[in-house]
Amino acid sequence: MLKKLLPALLLGAAGFGAGALVARPTAAEPVTVPLLRAAQELLGLHFTDAQLDSAKGAIGRNRSSYEELRKINLPNTVAPTLVFDPVPLRLRLAPAAGKPGPDRMAPIGKIKMPTNRDDLAFYTVRQLGELLRTKQVSSVELTDFFLARLRKYSPKLECVTTLTEELAHQQARAADAEIKAGHYRGPLHGIPFGVKDLFSTKTYKTTWGSVPYKEQMLDEDAAVVTRLRDAGAVLVAKFTLGELAMGDVWYGGQTRSPWDIKQGSSGSSAGSASAVGAGLVPFALGTETLGSIVSPSTACGATGLRPTFGQVSRAGAMALSWSMDKVGPLTRSAEDCALVFRAIQGEDPRDVATLLRPRAAADFRCAFDTDVKKLRVGYLKADFESKYPSQGTDKATLDALRKLGVELVPLDLHNLPAGELTFLLSAEGAAAFDDLTRSGRDALMVNQGRNAWPTTFRAARFVPAVEYLQAQRARRVLIEDVDKRLLGLDAYVGPSFNSPSLVITNLTGHPAVVVPNGMRPNGLPATITFTGQLYGEAKLLALAKAYQDATDFDEKHPPLNF
Repeated sequence: MLKKLLPALLLGAAGFGAGALVARPTAAEPVTVPLLRAAQELLGLHFTDAQLDSAKGAIGRNRSSYEELRKINLPNTVAPTLVFDPVPLRLRLAPAAGKPGPDRMAPIGKIKMPTNRDDLAFYTVRQLGELLRTKQVSSVELTDFFLARLRKYSPKLECVTTLTEELAHQQARAADAEIKAGHYRGPLHGIPFGVKDLFSTKTYKTTWGSVPYKEQMLDEDAAVVTRLRDAGAVLVAKFTLGELAMGDVWYGGQTRSPWDIKQGSSGSSAGSASAVGAGLVPFALGTETLGSIVSPSTACGATGLRPTFGQVSRAGAMALSWSMDKVGPLTRSAEDCALVFRAIQGEDPRDVATLLRPRAAADFRCAFDTDVKKLRVGYLKADFESKYPSQGTDKATLDALRKLGVELVPLDLHNLPAGELTFLLSAEGAAAFDDLTRSGRDALMVNQGRNAWPTTFRAARFVPAVEYLQAQRARRVLIEDVDKRLLGLDAYVGPSFNSPSLVITNLTGHPAVVVPNGMRPNGLPATITFTGQLYGEAKLLALAKAYQDATDFDEKHPPLNF
């Protein structure tokens, strides 16, 4: 029956390539009423035989169109013409924002070199930037320091795909020369960093964490790599990701948490989180589609920012879901997130999503002079009150916020149609990796289980185009509903996982910052998540920084006794 169903599902769905599932027939099976009758049962349709007979000619013509379209080379870099717009009507119609002022940073005081040079591993970006600006340390020295740590610890953490030593030394020498000449580019000038290995780099492989792509060379630098280079930062490594941006298992092994190398780092920004948590780099870039910054930041004790959808260009990055992929930094602090985000955000004609920002949203500027007592912050009351492993640490976070004078307002995000929409990710991923599936090369991937990408992509071929579009329409309703619930709030706080917020906001495009707030019973860090209004990263990061200034969880480091 399955063999008979497949050709029919090809016709009624968004497109099906048999690939590794079944051998492609030399001649297409004729479209018949019995075939369509069987197919419609799987799709939950109930047309009469007469209706199916009337439609079979058009269905056959559609199949011919699919076959012709499959002859067109569509690499992963080609995005669909349908562009996701996260902006609710209220914000789209709001008056234009004024020109942003300068960055407003908190005082930092005088930063000195530590007595124990190894302590540099856990200095923040801003602290290291001050050491570079005041010429207490050179970029070459910092680069060599972090490269040495990468060589020492990354084999056990399994967090690196490529060390970019030659490029790093070139960039570090250039940074030192510019700083010496008085051409200081800003707080990232001379700072070593790494990127998730789904961002393309001209002279180094971009493996996407998967066997079929482990030798892949792409002749471009990703937009964010270019922007960080322009800010003077020094690329020292490309970090692991779970295969094609899922989990922490990649072609070379499983990336580990620096807090306990018997446990995985989670993913998919696995290596970025592990390296930052272990002090192997001051910051790294990751991506999130459905938890890939929040989850590994939690497992590794990093602070991670998932910006508003469209705030950071994805040009030159592997596409998984064009309507959900987002790029953000993983760092030691909310302040560091702001400094990196400031450098990478902005419009890019190569990523149309970056051009959709409404006129009411001003360019990002750091706003660390924000009085958090004047912020109105929601909290997911019902979720905090349910029982879950890190409930105690989360309750302490709410107490700390109240002590800061933050007004906490109960908020409920339940009874929203979010979980039912997550098949959108699978459908877009299946399109992004259409050739991988139809060619059968997905059999080379490490993960082959029921929940792994090969199976998920095959299953997604059965999603009808009509249902995909209906889900996107329901997503618009979700966006408007969430906007109404958040009206009047500057941000809200919720459990990182014990709530529907993670799924909802990845679908609506809202920004979030995840910060450490204690330890879990399993010995790994716990986190809390602050979520902001669309394009509200300035207030969001100011709130997170205020919490981190009042606590010391972001200053805790793993012993690295392995």
